[in-house]
Amino acid sequence: MTLTKSKYYFEALDNYPYSLPDCLEALNYALSYDPEDADSLCLMGRIYSEMLTDYEKAKTYFEEAMQCNVSNLNTPQHYIKCLLDNEDLDEAEKLINYALKIKGIDKARILIQKSLLLEIRLEYKKAVEPLKEAKKYSYNQNMIDFLKSREKFVKSKMAKTKRKVKK
Repeated sequence: MTLTKSKYYFEALDNYPYSLPDCLEALNYALSYDPEDADSLCLMGRIYSEMLTDYEKAKTYFEEAMQCNVSNLNTPQHYIKCLLDNEDLDEAEKLINYALKIKGIDKARILIQKSLLLEIRLEYKKAVEPLKEAKKYSYNQNMIDFLKSREKFVKSKMAKTKRKVKK
């Protein structure tokens, strides 16, 4: 990352999501310096996914980011979220499995997404397992508390499903 490109990327990141016009201006400058910068492409994907809900356009940016740097730690997490939001569940599953093999990635966050994938598929019992595994990769109390509350939430859905079956 060149110094100028970095400056514009960090400026864009600083403005996201609160000042999208400033974010986009800085991001376009960053991409003009290096159109293959995975972090800049990932942020552009996030804008399309999280702000504009144009998942198909977001996917093209995320795919390009992954092609430019397959070991980038930021892209998989946001790309998985985009795929889950767009209900591309099989693609999301493949990316989750790949992401868990990337050295240095936040495995706890990827496992949370795996749990969410299983929850979307209504496989509540299986959805609890990644949350338990994520605890092994959690290194602060906030994450442990989040995982416990998430596990409790998924289990409450299991109980509601069982009650409906009995009726």
